[in-house]
Amino acid sequence: MLYYDPIARPPRLYRIFFPGGVWRLKRPAAGKTVFLTFDDGPVPEETPWVLDTLDRYGIKATFFMVGDNVRRYPGLLEEVRRRGHSVGNHTMHHLQGIHHTAPYYLADVAEAHELIGSRLFRPPHGLLKPAQSSRLRKHYRLIMYDLVTRDYSSSLTPEQVLERVCRYARNGSIIVFHDSIKASPRMRWALPRAIEWLMQQGYEFDRLPE
Repeated sequence: MLYYDPIARPPRLYRIFFPGGVWRLKRPAAGKTVFLTFDDGPVPEETPWVLDTLDRYGIKATFFMVGDNVRRYPGLLEEVRRRGHSVGNHTMHHLQGIHHTAPYYLADVAEAHELIGSRLFRPPHGLLKPAQSSRLRKHYRLIMYDLVTRDYSSSLTPEQVLERVCRYARNGSIIVFHDSIKASPRMRWALPRAIEWLMQQGYEFDRLPE
């Protein structure tokens, strides 16, 4: 039995600390929709595989990219956009905001913006100081998450990653996978199965608008 996982679905109290952050995106006039997102790429070992998988199912997603990876692999950013997906900023060096001053952190985000050019922003690990959050919201749409698959965790099996999707997905969920080498052993097994399960439940997929 899977007990409540506060990481997989952040509790309401945690969400209160990020006013203006988008955790879930329900569309009253539409059917059931989820938003697949991928953090920490792009990398040549994983991102092309994710793109091919999404193409196979005919769905679009959003990629929150680390600027330093974009610097090294600019062609992958272009390929993600060419295939019709949206992109977002995930800082230049994958910084956790709570460990840095606001000026330092915001400069890192701005450096990534020069390469990525998106007004969507997601903080690594979902960690920000209030001053950072307040200033970022003046320039970016702060995208958080309703469901973290935890595919990055070596303490979980691929089956447990999939189980979290099946338990916590709901209409409007912004779902986090990772197109990273670290997540690969679990992500590659769980992602197609999660997509198929969500389709069987009547969900449609959409990207987040930039």
